[in-house]
Amino acid sequence: MKLVVFGANGPTGRLVTRQALAEGHAVTAVTRDPDAFPIRDPRLRVAGADALDAARVDGVVAGHDRVISTLGVPYTKETVTIYSQGARNITAAMARHGLRRLVCVTSIGVHPELPPEEKLIFRKVIGPLLLAMGRPLYEDARRMEDIVRATDLDWTIVRPSGLFDTETVSDYRVAVEPQRLPGMFTSRADLADALVREAVDDRHVRTCIEVITTRGTPGYARVFLKEALRIGK
Repeated sequence: MKLVVFGANGPTGRLVTRQALAEGHAVTAVTRDPDAFPIRDPRLRVAGADALDAARVDGVVAGHDRVISTLGVPYTKETVTIYSQGARNITAAMARHGLRRLVCVTSIGVHPELPPEEKLIFRKVIGPLLLAMGRPLYEDARRMEDIVRATDLDWTIVRPSGLFDTETVSDYRVAVEPQRLPGMFTSRADLADALVREAVDDRHVRTCIEVITTRGTPGYARVFLKEALRIGK
């Protein structure tokens, strides 16, 4: 297939790009800084475009079969628009060029109700703190979901939990909305695999799914320091 990946130079976007190429797909990796993109492959095209630029988005979407969006930003106190405006531009371009399949990432923080099996410290302390710190991000991700849901595209929204890095894909679990799974971590390798599988295999069309890694997960403190406070490696 011909896949276009938005947010391709982020940690998850690079993994999605590598996996799709390894499976034999042609990939257009969309990034604001194409010269910094580290992946090279005969089936790879690197396109310089900002997801907030509707005209550039329109140009890179044309001619593809499927769209994967890994757009995102770290925790911030500033207003966030990349999720919603990116989704608005991507879905408009897809409709204009006749593309149907869209797979995109938001977060379980968009709808933060936790299953009762989750550990008390996360439900009462860590979870609420992370939600407060990431409020601008989660609010815009919620707007993105509303925009995507309102289209007639064949969309899937993928909601990971606390992200961390691993070398390989695990036997992760997937829950279909409104089901919720205990477990508050998602490896980027598992998330990337889920995104490619959804896009290529047409799984869970027009619904939201939650992706949870069930083994080899880090401690709460490690994820909190690295992903929320940007401390450590």
